[in-house]
Amino acid sequence: MQKAIEYLLEKDTIFKSIIEQYGMPTIPIRPQGFETLVLLILEQQVSIDSAKATFLKLKAKEKNFVPVALLDLSDEEFRNLGVSRQKTSYIKALSTAILNKDIDLESLPTKTAEQVRQELIKIKGIGNWTIDIYLMFCLQEPDLLPLGDIAVVNTIKELLDIHKKEDMEVHTIRWSPHRSVATYLLWHHYLNKRNRTVVY
Repeated sequence: MQKAIEYLLEKDTIFKSIIEQYGMPTIPIRPQGFETLVLLILEQQVSIDSAKATFLKLKAKEKNFVPVALLDLSDEEFRNLGVSRQKTSYIKALSTAILNKDIDLESLPTKTAEQVRQELIKIKGIGNWTIDIYLMFCLQEPDLLPLGDIAVVNTIKELLDIHKKEDMEVHTIRWSPHRSVATYLLWHHYLNKRNRTVVY
């Protein structure tokens, strides 16, 4: 990571100010596989803490946390655990895709980021944000900037005064090939400024 940080410090002054103010970021790492994808579905458009609480309830309810077991849960059981109807359908779509061998999660580490995206995007409810986070947290993809993430977008607006996503894409090309570390720095600023602690 040190090499990436040094590279980014040369490319944009905002990274120097983030590190001076808040220190170094942590690099989020999560295990690959089904459980993490279910957690990421739960994290869509809600806080990490809220999603984690729901995820832990789901795991307590179904200790054998595998696709076939989650498919056996009724929509009402999901709802009682705090999972919306929409996210229930996404979790079941993922479970079905795995059981039908439409996707092989164990093969993803051997594929390029673009191949992983093409595989996962076919599954209902798994969009580019979910794929970006899976690639970054689980597969350690080094050069991703998830512009579908509200914290990333808001921090770029605040620190760089860039407000259109197209302009953000153009500006942040200079951070390549270390855009993932740049993203961790942006999140680091966003959370610390709001006195929020997140355990990934």
